[in-house]
Amino acid sequence: MKAIMVVGTTSHAGKSLISTAICRILSKRGWQVAPFKGQNMALNAYVTPNGGEIGYAQAVQAWAAGVVPQVEMNPILLKPQGDMTSQVIIRGKYVDQVSASAYYKQYFEVGWQAIEESLKYLGSEYDLLVCEGAGSPAEINLKQRDLTNMRVAKHLKAATILVVDIDRGGAFAHVVGTLELLDLEERELIKGIVINKFRGQRSLLQSGIKWLEDYTGIPVLGIIPYLEHPFPAEDSLDLLGYKPKKANKKLKLV
Repeated sequence: MKAIMVVGTTSHAGKSLISTAICRILSKRGWQVAPFKGQNMALNAYVTPNGGEIGYAQAVQAWAAGVVPQVEMNPILLKPQGDMTSQVIIRGKYVDQVSASAYYKQYFEVGWQAIEESLKYLGSEYDLLVCEGAGSPAEINLKQRDLTNMRVAKHLKAATILVVDIDRGGAFAHVVGTLELLDLEERELIKGIVINKFRGQRSLLQSGIKWLEDYTGIPVLGIIPYLEHPFPAEDSLDLLGYKPKKANKKLKLV
């Protein structure tokens, strides 16, 4: 099946936004497109018309593609519950609440089977899949149990876009470091780089773009300007930059 994969150098790099934009662009060009995220950890869930839960970002991506959200678009949803445990939702249905270590022991194979079955179904229904990764694809201590990033990209032989958040600083190091930590087969799938959350004059960035393209041999596909909160937060990292609009008033819980 035809597929595009979007991975990020870090959490909160902008993968969801880029994936949504690609879904919209390709849909407007006449493709039957479906979004996909193998495993999502988020409390922001959406209930599909058939009653199954998926990550809200995948529902937004489905709407951008002009299609109805389905559980196959996010076959594994982990909903954090505190105390290092999460609810495990597979194919839209609650199955368990477990710790992180127990999850990978008990549900890795089950999870990958759900991912494969979902990909097979979506591949039979749509022309192209736009797949989103989670966090970073280069967490070397987690790669053997990563169900979301390059395992999916390699399974689909998907042309992969690497997104980097330049607003936090260190963007060039993030890109180069991520590529260095991928194995050869994974790195060969990276076909383009997107620099996200850029503020300032594009001309001041040009020398850096040229250096990055020359050093990596991978083109920079685009520079995305900084946008304010295009999606509801899925990651606790979002809270670091959150400032209440009326900080002088006490928070009242009812």
